[in-house]
Amino acid sequence: MTNNEIKELIDRSLFASLGYTDEGGRQNIRRVFCVWHKGIGMHLISTNTSSSHVRSLLKNGSACLYFSDDNSFEAVCLYGKAEISSDKRYRELLWNEGDEKYYPKGIDDEDYCIIVFTAESGRYYRYDGKADLSATDMAEYDSSCELINGYSETHR
Repeated sequence: MTNNEIKELIDRSLFASLGYTDEGGRQNIRRVFCVWHKGIGMHLISTNTSSSHVRSLLKNGSACLYFSDDNSFEAVCLYGKAEISSDKRYRELLWNEGDEKYYPKGIDDEDYCIIVFTAESGRYYRYDGKADLSATDMAEYDSSCELINGYSETHR
């Protein structure tokens, strides 16, 4: 799989699986709406500040993000760090009409935050093989990428 093919897989995915360790030391997975990406290595996810996965990620930011396409039997698992952000720029970027039913106070709702996932390495899988992704390879590829809603770009 080339980096462009990996990026296309990520962009056509509407959801990803977020893996993390909870406060009790147990492995957990959350299915998250994840369409904002900067290349392969940076991903933004909106969520509730009060959620258990945010509490866990604040204590231990080590996480993985898994994108897959069951129809084409391909996937990429990214390993890295998840940081919790209340940056207004990210909040505005990820805000969608209808989000006020989850965050009644709007973009500035204290229960609205953004998970910024930054990959440090990865591994991709496809019917024709698998291989590792290094931080260097991702950074080089991502240097020419903008932060975009990849799903909207691929599903016009």
